[in-house]
Amino acid sequence: MALDGIVTRALVHELTQATSARINKIHQPTEHEIIFHLRVKGQNKKLLLSANPTYPRIHYTEQTHSNPAEPPMFCMLMRKHCEGGFIERVEQVEMERVVRIVVRQRDELGDESVKVIIIELMGRHSNIILIDPASNQIIDGIHHLTPAINSYRIVMPGFQYTAPPEQHKHNPLKIDKSEFNALWQQTVAPITDEQEPAKASAWLVQHMSGISPRIAEEWAYRSNLTTVTEDSDSEQAWTAFESIVQQLRDHQYKPQIIEAESGRTFFSALPLTHLDGEVKQYEEMSTCMEAFYGDKAVRDMVKQRVGDLARFLQQERNKNEKKIAKLQETLEDANDADRYRIMGELLFASLHQLKRGDNEIELMNFYDENGAMINIPLDPLLSPSDNAQRYFKRYNKMKNSILVVEEQIHEAGEEIRYYDNLLQQLQDANIQDAQEIREELVEQGLLRDRSKRTKRKRKDNRPTVYTYTSSEGIAIHVGKNNIQNEYVTNRLGNPNDTWLHTKDIPGSHVVIRSEQFSDVTLEEAAQLAAYFSQAKHSSLVPVDYTLIRHVRKPNGSKPGFVIYERQKTLFITPDADRIAKLPLHVKQSSS
Repeated sequence: MALDGIVTRALVHELTQATSARINKIHQPTEHEIIFHLRVKGQNKKLLLSANPTYPRIHYTEQTHSNPAEPPMFCMLMRKHCEGGFIERVEQVEMERVVRIVVRQRDELGDESVKVIIIELMGRHSNIILIDPASNQIIDGIHHLTPAINSYRIVMPGFQYTAPPEQHKHNPLKIDKSEFNALWQQTVAPITDEQEPAKASAWLVQHMSGISPRIAEEWAYRSNLTTVTEDSDSEQAWTAFESIVQQLRDHQYKPQIIEAESGRTFFSALPLTHLDGEVKQYEEMSTCMEAFYGDKAVRDMVKQRVGDLARFLQQERNKNEKKIAKLQETLEDANDADRYRIMGELLFASLHQLKRGDNEIELMNFYDENGAMINIPLDPLLSPSDNAQRYFKRYNKMKNSILVVEEQIHEAGEEIRYYDNLLQQLQDANIQDAQEIREELVEQGLLRDRSKRTKRKRKDNRPTVYTYTSSEGIAIHVGKNNIQNEYVTNRLGNPNDTWLHTKDIPGSHVVIRSEQFSDVTLEEAAQLAAYFSQAKHSSLVPVDYTLIRHVRKPNGSKPGFVIYERQKTLFITPDADRIAKLPLHVKQSSS
């Protein structure tokens, strides 16, 4: 069920407790979402404002969101105008899916300033806009609308704020019985034999703002109506409508998620008695929204970003496979170089038989055990000596090309190995991991940098670190991409720490941060190395382990590539349940 005006009203009523709340911090984890860290009545709460085209919403959240290492410009602007300020009030515009948050803050000079955050929860048109109420001027929006995109309203800094187009519907909270009956009569009056009567639920959606089709179906069910006709009981329709509206006026919400028998799942601020299925009740609308959406938005974003990167990497991998196939053909031709050397030597030995203008000559091949004859093509424009030299040049060129082609085949093979490694890393990547992989590809010159911001200094470029705790309390660091791998191996690890990696299989670098540990910790670290590898679904996966002092990165090698020595090997069957029991601490770079 999409978020409608009724759910928005329930959320706004819940957010009224945020009145006088202090905005301590503001983060922007994604391009569509803002997180406010609030101090509300002695408690710390996080308020999510999302203009996600698929999952727009506003509610309190308990989820942990990873933040980009460098905050986006809109986040910086929100911090400037709202961080440290107080929420003066939260209000809904009529029964529309538009929420206004009024924030009062003191500026750099100590003067009070008031700003309004407008959250428009309208599907793909959703937006978060910061305006100056004194001038009604837009300071900025999380999504920009230029005249080329929308001729009705522009969402750009410096422009006047224009509200979304009115739908010219009636506010259900303000309509009385006489107006309701008048609308009813307008609908039933023009019906003729040739026209089909209006569907009752569709009629309510058409005339009342903030009413979703699901709530309209609930009203039709309560009023026992399917169509709007002269025979329909308007009194019964009004009674059912008024009972729903009264719940809204009194803020008597009953947030719930319904898993219908049809297999679909819905959320609602009011009971949906017309649906059969499993119903789960919630105390607050925010909790209901969080349970319904869960990590859907994050999963979709990860799926999109990982999918885009995976397609690019697969294309590059395929290019190198085709390149190797062509180079193999060249190599096969080059391996025939001795044939040209033999022809050149036979011509030199038989110069007295040649004359300019000959097209070919047949000579005995004294390199052949049987003394077979060989037919040698000639260039009639060249002298006999030049014809012989021509074959020696071909021979030398091919011999030299063998070394070049073999080197190119080796390089293309290394590229394929590199792409296989990245494709494996994408299998378990979250948003931050995928972003770090993208940054690596940008640094390698394989992708264009879409960001116009100045790059971070290298010393501040700390990637996400995944630290598991073994059964005996020892930290085990796991890198899930090449940037993290190099960080845990080269910067976090000490020379006498133990380093693990799957043998000849793309996978994670794993470091046991201790010089002394039991076989239990070693086996758990090997479990992690096998699980976060291309062989996670295999059995008896070979995992090498050695001291970090025996691990080194060759000059000029790809990120994450190392060579090592003095290793020993364990054979491990990955066990996801065992890994899930290990405590995990994730340290992410923050903005």
